[in-house]
Amino acid sequence: MSPRAGFDAAVRYRSPEGVMIAEAFAFMSALYFRGKIAYALHFGGADNTHVIAPGFGLVPPTWMITEERMKKMRKTDVDMRDRTYVKTLRATSLQLAQEIDADTRVVLLGSVATGKYVDILLPIFGERLRFPSAFAGLGDMSRGGLMLRAVRANHELEYTTLDAPRHRAPGASGKMPALT
Repeated sequence: MSPRAGFDAAVRYRSPEGVMIAEAFAFMSALYFRGKIAYALHFGGADNTHVIAPGFGLVPPTWMITEERMKKMRKTDVDMRDRTYVKTLRATSLQLAQEIDADTRVVLLGSVATGKYVDILLPIFGERLRFPSAFAGLGDMSRGGLMLRAVRANHELEYTTLDAPRHRAPGASGKMPALT
């Protein structure tokens, strides 16, 4: 975002066209989002991948972030108390729910430990909303690495419903599952 930054993504961000949200988020959040976007695109494809953009709801990975859009995103907290966040995520999720088949699974690669996504998405998608069962109890970086390894191995993770445990049980091993 610095006006002095001269690398390609920064220059495109400052241009009228902007930079794709997938590229911008991968740059800003490093391993975690890189893993999420690589995994989603590999196993779901670009047409079936959506990114939560605060203040805009669900957007395609090719959606362009401009300085103007970033201002709105920075003003919108990813929090159930932020009306703009809730309203836009709910509206775009309802639209998606109407566009997809009734038996289509919706996989959430974001945090399921808090309600910031689940409390909005679960009432809309119900039993169709899933998350990778291997995520339970893992931190952001561990999940990012897990998804990158899954892409390299071309091994899709197993998914479970949101009524399954979403936290690692006390005393459970902190070891990450091995992908073969």
